[in-house]
Amino acid sequence: MKASISIIALVLLSFNAQAALHKWVDAEGKVHYSDTIPPEVSTTQNVRNISGKDRGDAPADNAPKSLAEREAEFKKSRQAKEDKAEKKAQTEAQAEARSRNCEASRQNARMIEEGVRITTYDAKGERTFLDDETRAKKLEEAREAIRNNCD
Repeated sequence: MKASISIIALVLLSFNAQAALHKWVDAEGKVHYSDTIPPEVSTTQNVRNISGKDRGDAPADNAPKSLAEREAEFKKSRQAKEDKAEKKAQTEAQAEARSRNCEASRQNARMIEEGVRITTYDAKGERTFLDDETRAKKLEEAREAIRNNCD
């Protein structure tokens, strides 16, 4: 007899396990949890059933991800990091090349401005000196290179 009363009591108590749990914040900012919605509260938030029952109602973002989904996310994030590192390396290489070109252009312009006689070699290997017109043209080219390569 005692066993049947205990079983009936357990069955009756288990009906409460199916009750929904609601969460709301009152006017004072306190958070409350209840299985019934109070009449003065207009909005509540349903709290997920942690007992394991009604798992179909759980939001998809709370469901555990499969191994394939986690691996796909990992590969995607790793690829994004590699792309970012590659782009950064390219930017740094371009900045370094620009810096080298700037310094070479300034050095070239300085050499032309100093008035030192500049020699060039033609296709036959003969040495020739730059005349004033060619010197002015080379100086203008060097200044243009400085404008393009230096900030």
